[in-house]
Amino acid sequence: MDTRFTKEQEMLRKSAREFLKMECPIDVVRELEENEKGYDPKIWKKIANLEWTGLIIPEEYGGMGMTFQDLTIILEEMGRNIFPSPFLPTMISAFLIIEVGNEEQKKKFLPKIARGEVIITPAFFENSGELNYADILTWSRFNQNNYLITGTKLFVEMANIADYFICPAITYGSNSSPEGVSLFLIDAKDPGIEYEVMPSIALNKLCEVRFKDAVVPDANILGELGKGWPVVERAVKKGAIAKCAESIGAIQACVDMTVQYCKDRVQYNRPIGAFQAIQHRLSEMWISMQTSKYLFYEKAWKESEGLSCDKDIATVKSYINEAYKFVTKWAVRLHGAIGTTREHNISLYYRRAKEADCSFGNTAFHRKTVAKEINLL
Repeated sequence: MDTRFTKEQEMLRKSAREFLKMECPIDVVRELEENEKGYDPKIWKKIANLEWTGLIIPEEYGGMGMTFQDLTIILEEMGRNIFPSPFLPTMISAFLIIEVGNEEQKKKFLPKIARGEVIITPAFFENSGELNYADILTWSRFNQNNYLITGTKLFVEMANIADYFICPAITYGSNSSPEGVSLFLIDAKDPGIEYEVMPSIALNKLCEVRFKDAVVPDANILGELGKGWPVVERAVKKGAIAKCAESIGAIQACVDMTVQYCKDRVQYNRPIGAFQAIQHRLSEMWISMQTSKYLFYEKAWKESEGLSCDKDIATVKSYINEAYKFVTKWAVRLHGAIGTTREHNISLYYRRAKEADCSFGNTAFHRKTVAKEINLL
């Protein structure tokens, strides 16, 4: 195993960091929090021109054909800048189309994703907020070469600006078995679809999406009919690792910001970082960050190499969920009263840590997966 970055990957990291620092500083992030769309289409177009949206798409479909590990480099820098965009959900959707889409679907969607012309987001979760086939209450029925989808999905990221949803629904049988769950590519402009942005501490665009006889042509079934659930599980695992990439970038930014503040803030004629109690907290934050990186880089490499790592993914997501919350909690405390205000940058990361915990499986969900893997359940 070699998790060291190549020269090309280091160049990718440097260029991504410089671009995001210039195009989307924290002031812009604040503005986009209040923006109805939640992202800037102009910056999205620039990202597409840099070929980030085509990073993992095979060259024959207009992409760059790079690896999952390369993608996590971009995501880590986006996390460092808490960059708001539909990038992550669209990339996970692209992986789904690459994995199980037929040739016609690949030719139709992948070049458009690569050019930044289409935004696709997964709509996996329902009322329980957990990934469980028994919780699926979204149904489909066949009618004149189309499927009609009815049900409600929660926590759908950027549904307000999406062009398509990838949605699992029961096509036959019941939710007592994963057999019969199919994946559908649903046009977001269908008149049978309504969405509502859900209030969240992160002020990001997580939506409730309601389908009422939304029409999906037979050609938009993704993968085999009734065989969609294992595909959903794989997509969520890949999404969990991708979200961890964002989280460790944010953790790094929080540690750097807090260390610098503790060097600059003077109390009793000394920088507060000179006090032992403060040093111990900063050391704990740094250790959490380094442990998170060690766990993450190994799992990102395994996923990129196609190696089996289900238990490892659950381990790293549950650990980084808690590390992100721990680091931001102490970053706020060490900044004092100013750290609790919306005007200070550290509060942006604190709120994102709460959201990151829930994205692609919260800590409890992934700990349960670990328990199953070690035969406790």
